[in-house]
Amino acid sequence: MLEFAWPWAFLLAPLPWIMRRLLPPSKSREAALQVAFLDELQTLSGQSTTRVRPNWRSLTLPIVIWILLLIACARPEWPGDAQPQPISGRDVLLAVDVSGSMDYPDMEWEGQPASRLLLVKHLLGDFIDGREGDRLGLILFGSRAYLQAPLTFDRRTVRTWLDEALIGIAGNNTAIGDTIGLAVKRLRERPANSRVLVLVTDGAENGSSVPPATAAQLAADQQVKIYTIGIGSDSGAESPGLFGFTPGSDLDEALLRSIAEKTGGEYFRATDHLELAAIEEALDRLEPVQQASSETRFNEPLYPWPLGAAMVLTLVMAGWHTGLRVRQREITP
Repeated sequence: MLEFAWPWAFLLAPLPWIMRRLLPPSKSREAALQVAFLDELQTLSGQSTTRVRPNWRSLTLPIVIWILLLIACARPEWPGDAQPQPISGRDVLLAVDVSGSMDYPDMEWEGQPASRLLLVKHLLGDFIDGREGDRLGLILFGSRAYLQAPLTFDRRTVRTWLDEALIGIAGNNTAIGDTIGLAVKRLRERPANSRVLVLVTDGAENGSSVPPATAAQLAADQQVKIYTIGIGSDSGAESPGLFGFTPGSDLDEALLRSIAEKTGGEYFRATDHLELAAIEEALDRLEPVQQASSETRFNEPLYPWPLGAAMVLTLVMAGWHTGLRVRQREITP
């Protein structure tokens, strides 16, 4: 059934008549002989001096054009079919460490050695795919924290940005405090009961301008729940690795645990791919996806049709009047 989004536009229908009644008549710019006793001459000749009213036939086209413009202004729409839309669940920001140590190949994926970042991509990728109804965003951090993908329902784009993340793209340090501060800035405008940050790192704080404890307190004040994940194998904990760090011992678990507890979240330790998979299940259990959905209708706008018809008739009327003037000039000696 046809609907009008702005039906009040039809109240403008009498506007041309009101303007004609209130505004003074336009003055002709053509040269004319002014005769002071013109009324008397017309009386003697038997001609009437009353004002000539326009012919209704000549007004038909302008009236049709005005009606078409009113219909276009009222925005006619044709309602579409009802389509289910997911209700917004949670606003989840994923903060992933991309410092140099995340390239250390002490993890395993499908029986093959894998870097820490590669395993995080696989596990968080599956987590992203399952969060239908949630807004997801991505922060990549190292020496600096950058918002790679803002909060969005487009999970495919968020996963693409995660898959394309490169080691060292944000520097080689670990700015945990700045990362939390950026996440709070992005989440504080969202509903208070839906703000979630999942922070994944394999190192200790060593590059923030904001201390992690201060950032965590700010997150708690803004009701941002933080789940921290420490990643890295315990093997080789006593010998320095290829990147100048000690695998398994550089991770500041006490700090990550403190951040999670202060904000009402939880800390997880992942030393292999099986534990990471269990963490994914735990996150789904702690922050379940909103399953309810609502229906919405996408209306098809129809205003271009009356607007286009009005433009065509206006061009026809302009061409007709131009033709009349040309013919009158040709007849006039």
